[in-house]
Amino acid sequence: MSITSPDGSVTIEPDSGKGPSFLRRLTTATDWKTGLVIPLLAVFTALVISGAIIMLTGSSFGEMLEAYKALLQGSVGSLRAISQTLTEATPLIFTGLAVALAFRAGLFNIGGEGQLLMGGMLAVLAGFTFTGLPWFIHLPLAIVAGAIGGAIWGFIPGFLKAKTGAHEVIVTIMLNYVAYRLVDYLLKSTLFQREGRNDPISKNIQDSAQLPPLLQWLDPAATVHFGLFLALGAAAFIWWLLFRTNTGFEFRAVGANPSAARYAGMSVTKVYILVMSISGALAGLAGTGQVLGLLDRASPGFSAGLGFDGIAVALLGRSNPVGVVAAAVLFGGLNAGGQYMQANADVGIDLISVIQALIIIFVAAPALISAIYRVKSDATSTQISKGWGA
Repeated sequence: MSITSPDGSVTIEPDSGKGPSFLRRLTTATDWKTGLVIPLLAVFTALVISGAIIMLTGSSFGEMLEAYKALLQGSVGSLRAISQTLTEATPLIFTGLAVALAFRAGLFNIGGEGQLLMGGMLAVLAGFTFTGLPWFIHLPLAIVAGAIGGAIWGFIPGFLKAKTGAHEVIVTIMLNYVAYRLVDYLLKSTLFQREGRNDPISKNIQDSAQLPPLLQWLDPAATVHFGLFLALGAAAFIWWLLFRTNTGFEFRAVGANPSAARYAGMSVTKVYILVMSISGALAGLAGTGQVLGLLDRASPGFSAGLGFDGIAVALLGRSNPVGVVAAAVLFGGLNAGGQYMQANADVGIDLISVIQALIIIFVAAPALISAIYRVKSDATSTQISKGWGA
């Protein structure tokens, strides 16, 4: 895979003499079959195997079909179901973009959980601290605060990676734990804790800082909110940044071959810091959407594992913003439909985790899918190198 700058003046080739890295092999679609057919077949295969698991637990073939019918109804079978799917997908778009952008630069941001938490906490702080502001000032202020919170938490591993060589995976994992405990501490502090409460619950944000609902005029129970448009706008921005700007070219060039990028005059240090900061801001916006659009407050565990789910979304979307949106909607539909399936088909919601895990396994092993379905692609010729890094 060679990378050419937007103006065609510079071309960066990947490292010679090596097979593509595990990270690049998973996230770079080398042809349309690898980029589209392989993920679709991975989803199909995961559904088939999950259906077999349902039947092995004692259900009949008809009951298995009813379970999948309930899964479909719960995800797209009504306006309320579609609303829930989009609600579940919104934070996944943000966290998926956060991981995908880092992947493009040869980095593995596994700290989306901590960045989400820090973004959500700063958004809540801005949401209840400022009073008397009109919504068109207060809401953007809270959103920007959330992005800044995530960016700060992403800047730390980016800076350490660039200046000291500290591996971003280790640093981001450790910062996740720091964020968990910091949130617990802050929610018990007088600054955040709601008056008259002893449990770790923050003050409610002002109405002027809430993300407005989109479909409640059609269905009062519809939960999808304006954060969906923010997520789609973020996906469009990241696509433009990566593929239409010189900065995005530098990101991709460093991800493909940092040595060649440095020789061409690019600052690898700047790229690592900037990429991780933007990645953190995106994850922070996921937390912002949760607290401003759904919860109206912060409480322990409001991240709900969304930062880790973003890794799966980025892998399935092949680190392409368009693919990330599609993967997020798929996972959102599985989550929304899984709740309906559990209530109406007597199938445990844990099956959804099984389906998601199988999807990722097959996406991570394109050679296996190619062998099963006799799909000819260069996915079968790649091999895994020693590590994640470029």
